[in-house]
Amino acid sequence: LALCRAVFEAPDILLLDEPTNHLDVKNVKWLEDYLTSSPCTSIIVSHDSSFLDNVCQHIVHYERFKLKRYRGNLAEFVKRVPSAKSYYELGASEMEFTFPEPGFLEGVKTKAKAILRATKMSFQYPGTSKPQISDITFQCSLGSRIAVIGPNGAGKSTLINVLTGELIPTQGEIYQHENIRIAYIKQHAFAHIDNHLDSTPSEYIQWRFQTGEDRETMDRANKIITEDDEKAMDKVFRIEGTQRRIIGINSRRKFKNSYEYECSCALGENVGMKNERWTPMMSADNVWLPRNELLASHQKMVADVDMKEALASGQFRPLVRKEIEAHCANFGLDAELVSHSRMRGLSGGQRVKTVLAACSWQRPHLIVLDEPTNYLDRDSLGALSKALKKFEGGVIIITHSAEFTKDLTEEVWAVMDGKMTPSGHNWVAGQGSGPRLKQDDDDEEDKFDAMGNKIVSTKKKAKLTSSELRKKKKERMARRKRGEEVFSDEDDI
Repeated sequence: LALCRAVFEAPDILLLDEPTNHLDVKNVKWLEDYLTSSPCTSIIVSHDSSFLDNVCQHIVHYERFKLKRYRGNLAEFVKRVPSAKSYYELGASEMEFTFPEPGFLEGVKTKAKAILRATKMSFQYPGTSKPQISDITFQCSLGSRIAVIGPNGAGKSTLINVLTGELIPTQGEIYQHENIRIAYIKQHAFAHIDNHLDSTPSEYIQWRFQTGEDRETMDRANKIITEDDEKAMDKVFRIEGTQRRIIGINSRRKFKNSYEYECSCALGENVGMKNERWTPMMSADNVWLPRNELLASHQKMVADVDMKEALASGQFRPLVRKEIEAHCANFGLDAELVSHSRMRGLSGGQRVKTVLAACSWQRPHLIVLDEPTNYLDRDSLGALSKALKKFEGGVIIITHSAEFTKDLTEEVWAVMDGKMTPSGHNWVAGQGSGPRLKQDDDDEEDKFDAMGNKIVSTKKKAKLTSSELRKKKKERMARRKRGEEVFSDEDDI
């Protein structure tokens, strides 16, 4: 609307600051045609190299507090100033971002195995005449590199919101690995920090994760108990000859190829009669029920326990200033800014870097980015592209920037009128082929719980063979003969 208003006024000089942000390919092409045919003078600030190539006749280079003008488009400018190559090629950026290792997922032995899957999924907002997305099937793995493309309003963000749990599908099924951690950077990235502008990046990250959970995910639709959920949770279970309702799920443990959950119960009396009564039972009366028996009636409770277990796995750092500064340094933020600068005073790019650092704090297995190129400069875009290539987990990107995705993504989801057409995918039913993932115990990092307490892992000593034991015994006897000190606990080896 702002662009339409500016054009409608038929200006002599048009000032545009990142005009291609939030515009799809069709509208960017319209803007290019308008600017090249319009008699008005245009002064443009943009990080979109293709757009600048097609529109600009002069480049004004701002460097070291000075302005210098060059005739020609961006390609001509880079020929004359080779040091500015990163303005034209993302791979030429010298800046480095680093995403943390995602960590082990139980049962996932290859990067091809699905950790997130949807089957015949649809979603429709209440009060609308037709679904916003319909009949969508996909799967994601640790090796996924997916670009989601399509015009504005086609349903891309709705698809991602359902995928991340912001919305609940009205039809179809979604499967998530029980321990998966997903980082989601919204299209309007500033929405993550709008209520924390008077905090430093360090204070924001501490607030967000101080309970051991991600507080920004607490109000997602897949966590809110609705009236329909409450009706489903009224299901009566017959346990040990009594009728019970599940009123809480406290923990879980391994059970065959899945999990079973510790459930708090209420005991039913005169069930189905006018004087029906339900009395909460003692914790000593808790029962363990398998996952498949609970999903139909208590899916959100089960998912909540799964998320807590995933976050309590000890795969992330202590929530202290030093660790936060070190983590944010991986996204181009220096320690002084992280701990002492209020976010109100940060540039748009610095705020987006703060959001990237915060969303990746819990070592996600899947990173979902909605229009990540907005507000980042060329060097930062190049650093983000290289970091996503090296990332050991899955990546899903919504973007209109073909330049950003062409060397990064292998799979494309084309969304049009609520339908999704995948291409370049290699979906498998099981583990698939390829190298097996290994959990390296020898080089394992120190682990901490959510409150920053170090978790001490105990490893069993390797049992010696009979020949090794005889050799050890001879060595001890030889040392005794030489008069050397031999400790008694050596005899217990």
